[in-house]
Amino acid sequence: MNRLPRIEQYGLIGDMQTSAHVCDDGSINWLCLPRFDSPSVFTRLLGTEKHGTWQIAPAQPAGQSGSEAVAERRYVGDSLVLESVWRTPTGSVRILDFMPPRAGAPQVIRIVEGLTGEVEMVSAMRPRPGYGSVSPWIHEVGGRMVAEAGPDALWLDAGVRQMEKDGAVVSAFTIGAEQSVAFVLSWCPSHAAAPELPDPEAALTETLAFWQNWTQEGTYDGPYLEPVARSSITLKAMIYGPSGGIVAAPTTSLPEEVGGVRNWDYRFTWLRDASTTLAALLGTGRRQEAQAWRRWLLRAVAGDPENLQIMYGITGERDLQERELPWLPGYEGSAPVRVGNGAADQLQLDVYGEVIDTLYLAHQSGVAHCADTAVLHQKLIEHLVQRWQKPDEGMWEIRGRRRHFVHSKVMAWVAVDRTIRLADVGALDMDLDPLVELRETIHREVCTKGFDLDRNTFTQSYGSTELDAATLLIPRVGFLPPDDPRVIGTVDAVRRELSTPDGLVRRYPTIGNHTGVDGLKGDEGAFILCSFWLVDALALTGRLDEAHTLFERLLALRNDLGLLAEEYDPVEQRQLGNFPQAFSHMGLIQSARLLHQLSSQPSPRRKSHFEYRYRPVGTMPDSAPGEVLKRETPSSTLSPCATSSLRMVGK
Repeated sequence: MNRLPRIEQYGLIGDMQTSAHVCDDGSINWLCLPRFDSPSVFTRLLGTEKHGTWQIAPAQPAGQSGSEAVAERRYVGDSLVLESVWRTPTGSVRILDFMPPRAGAPQVIRIVEGLTGEVEMVSAMRPRPGYGSVSPWIHEVGGRMVAEAGPDALWLDAGVRQMEKDGAVVSAFTIGAEQSVAFVLSWCPSHAAAPELPDPEAALTETLAFWQNWTQEGTYDGPYLEPVARSSITLKAMIYGPSGGIVAAPTTSLPEEVGGVRNWDYRFTWLRDASTTLAALLGTGRRQEAQAWRRWLLRAVAGDPENLQIMYGITGERDLQERELPWLPGYEGSAPVRVGNGAADQLQLDVYGEVIDTLYLAHQSGVAHCADTAVLHQKLIEHLVQRWQKPDEGMWEIRGRRRHFVHSKVMAWVAVDRTIRLADVGALDMDLDPLVELRETIHREVCTKGFDLDRNTFTQSYGSTELDAATLLIPRVGFLPPDDPRVIGTVDAVRRELSTPDGLVRRYPTIGNHTGVDGLKGDEGAFILCSFWLVDALALTGRLDEAHTLFERLLALRNDLGLLAEEYDPVEQRQLGNFPQAFSHMGLIQSARLLHQLSSQPSPRRKSHFEYRYRPVGTMPDSAPGEVLKRETPSSTLSPCATSSLRMVGK
């Protein structure tokens, strides 16, 4: 395998505890066992074949090397079972790759099925635990092959003869029409008894039934149903089932710039990321996931809210020390490869808004009241009251000096606003008067210090000239109405200064070899979620046709399996960053829902599409500060809260 696959050539399979990346040449090049954040056993994604891979594909004729890509591939229905088909001069063959949802040991199952003729096949599994650093002891036990290294044991069961060869488990076999051969890789602790012999066909039936049952619970039935369904499945795959924690992405160190240093580990649960992902799932009727996340939040945060971290491990771990793996060259030479994430110690004030907004949305969606969560909510607000005036690292997790980021202050306003709303309906027992005053104070400060009068736009931070795509969220969260001239001016400024020639959006300016506002050198691609934010902003400000056009452009960026990474390089026309990215798929769902809702309204420019229960000072000359207004539209239309949860983070 000499060629270097692009990020978009990978598909995802998973079991809601970990996942594997399957390339279109039949190789699994990324797999962490037994959890998302465990060391990988196949790491070719960030290195070479010697760092671990498992390929099943048609054998190559003598004198040829490498493997041709599949003729076609797809997911089987609304599931995470990946079907790949090869066509050769002698026949055709199909491989079904999947990971059964589990209560016990993790398994990767690969079923090879003959379709026509006869095809010579090869399976070569080269496990390298410890992120590709350890060569295991491979041997046979009772007719089963096992690779052992330290605490890990990988058992490979197959319906054909296997042998060890040069540090790999190899099988060569011929598959005929209507024949099948199954390979099952099972992990267990090396000191434990061998896992039970698997039943691959039964596991396939159960896996397909699981996904069918889960997708049928969804309530979204608008346009773009297929991409919304696929994005929902992808988000579900990133939830660690035992705890309810959600990873931002199941990979580490896939670069935001090929050859650059913006390579981060996303296999953890950011409060912001998890909140916005849950908001998207709630919007498609997924209450069970919201309840599980709320329990995770209580376990991770409730005992120590005054020391709130912006991210935790998938079961609530706090120590996420960042380190580099020097033996890995990185994806296409993008070093360093990092595990752990030093941003865990940052101050990011916007997370208060994301978490509280999602708690509010869960309440609005009918998730049962929780007294413990109400106590946590009150403590979070108490700490936000003490902190909101501080500079922070912001949502993009800069590694430079702290600033007063406009988005951070806007989301602090959201936290206070949603708290007032919950208290107003009796869901929280809090004194409203000081909160109403604080809401006005934050709003006034942002509009004064975070707005450039000469350019008619909100800026990235107080006193700065840089723009930030996060300001596109100002109408989405209800901070200002969409028809406010300051909102329209901000949208136009972002399009003018942060857009690529094809209309995609960058997070903020970068300056190549010079250190930028984020404290890093180098550039990056267009941020996919920021481009979805622009879709929303265009739609909310009455440019619905332009919003649909951009949304269709973003759909076209998905790979053949409907998956999106974090960023996109419009010059090289390739995906960049960790993959798949929860926020890209969350943004897709939220934009699809918003376009559907606004398209059903008679005139998207009219502010009466939204129920502004609160109008901040200065947005309506004829309304008093903090005035509660009457509903202007039927209950079927959007409110700023119902559309508010569309946030993102850059690690």
